[in-house]
Amino acid sequence: MDAEAAELKVLDTAERLFDERGVQAVGMDALRTASGVSLKRLYQLFPSKDLLVEAVLRRRDGAVRDALAAHGARVADNPYERTLAVFDWLGAWFAEPGFRGCAFINTFGELGGVAPNVTALARDHKEALRAYLAAQTDALGAPPALADQLALLANGAMVVAGITGSPEPAAQAKAAARVLLDASQP
Repeated sequence: MDAEAAELKVLDTAERLFDERGVQAVGMDALRTASGVSLKRLYQLFPSKDLLVEAVLRRRDGAVRDALAAHGARVADNPYERTLAVFDWLGAWFAEPGFRGCAFINTFGELGGVAPNVTALARDHKEALRAYLAAQTDALGAPPALADQLALLANGAMVVAGITGSPEPAAQAKAAARVLLDASQP
């Protein structure tokens, strides 16, 4: 297996195991066993578990940003509908088998106090969601605070869905988002 294939295998395996068990519960030896990549190659690719966690989060960040933007562009023709489409996208994500919550929220909860790079990645990821919402609400001429409120609804839905195992928080957050959007329109 070449280095690129090994790196992809390790990242895929780490993302799955971190999601299933939590970051702290998964050691490098477990990653070696589950990925089939030798421990020597694993440490050549990722000299520390911290670097692996950061790589998993960076990859996840790009995938989420791309998927959310693509979903909005595919299903909505205007900023109002693109804003609400965020919550539909969340609902579909929450309904996926094995959904255990947001990787950024979960990893920050585990490591945020002792891993400044994890904190920075989580903050950047959450800011990107807020910025996406701000682009939509700005286009509507809504007050700037609306993007912050919508981001809180989305992130709160992520937490509650992760805890309850239900996709329903997305629909509840969407209903609240609609009220906020409608109240912001002239």
